Amino acid sequence: MRIGLIAGPWIPVPPAGYGGIERVVDSLARGFTAAGHEVLLAVPSDSECPVPRVSGMRISQPAALGHTLSELSHVIRAYRGMQGVDVIHDHTLAGPLYPHRPSSVPVVTTIHGPLTPPAVDVYRAIGKNASIIAISRDQVRHAPEVPVARVIHHGLDLSAVPAGAGRGGYVCFVGRMCPDKGVTEAIAIARKAGFPLRIAAKMHELEELRYFREVVEPLLGPNEEFMGEIGDAEKYALMGGAFAFLNPIQWSEPFGLVMIEALATGTPVVGTPIGSAPEVVEHGSTGYLASLADLPALLPRAAALSRAACRASVQERFSSDRMVAEHLDLFAQILEQRSPLGDSGPRTVHENQIQDSLTPGA
Repeated sequence: MRIGLIAGPWIPVPPAGYGGIERVVDSLARGFTAAGHEVLLAVPSDSECPVPRVSGMRISQPAALGHTLSELSHVIRAYRGMQGVDVIHDHTLAGPLYPHRPSSVPVVTTIHGPLTPPAVDVYRAIGKNASIIAISRDQVRHAPEVPVARVIHHGLDLSAVPAGAGRGGYVCFVGRMCPDKGVTEAIAIARKAGFPLRIAAKMHELEELRYFREVVEPLLGPNEEFMGEIGDAEKYALMGGAFAFLNPIQWSEPFGLVMIEALATGTPVVGTPIGSAPEVVEHGSTGYLASLADLPALLPRAAALSRAACRASVQERFSSDRMVAEHLDLFAQILEQRSPLGDSGPRTVHENQIQDSLTPGA
């Protein structure tokens, strides 16, 4: 297949630091290429993913993160360059609604955010002319009216993540600096359990800076070490040295890529059973999921869990190879179901296949 891939305008692919969507797009681009397919990537011009790219794209614009005008301009340029592809996998929000995209080329999009009521309106409209991928079963349950073609969990290339021994004597937290991620809860849990906590967090936007200065920074004491935002090598070393990764999220996160990164280093995840967490963490085997009140008592028990089992769970359930293969299978099915007239209407899989993808363990 000739596959067009579109990421957003704000962060290079792959990202130097924070950037879960961009990390996934990078893995897909490399994986599709390794599987023998042709890839054309529309990303910011300062990206370094080693596949052919659409020319004329602008440099990444982190300061404009989430701005509509920035995304629309990027989408127009991206689709202008998507010539001669068989299928387009668009990771932007605006792109699948762009009316001037190639009419004969099917478009697939992935829902990376929560299906809030406004998002449901958008994706119901997108579903009329594109196929939709969800990233967790929990995400789908929040909006069963959105026409999801398939649930495909994110994946990770284990060869890029070194295993750690977990002998640093600390627990760690990695995430965005916002209330939803549970950084203040992590501080409270670690303190009550009596373990040092190391915190690494993305903190670019004004709201993130304000939350840190007004809420989190005043809480920090001798038990906590704040490391700011760190790159991949430092992040994996931090995770690998911890005996547990704290993930007390306070929202229904569609998929926590950071959880499989921690598990890949061999570090068990201890957190709340919210959002996709129960689809990732096997309670009592690769971590513990419980209420905030119960987590301090469970935290020391994580040190006794098998680090080899944590890493193996990523290889078995969340590898980049699995993620790539499931995308390619969906793309092939969409192309097989195209009408002879080249209709670019919505592509959905059979109902039994959707149900299979929603069953626990699928």
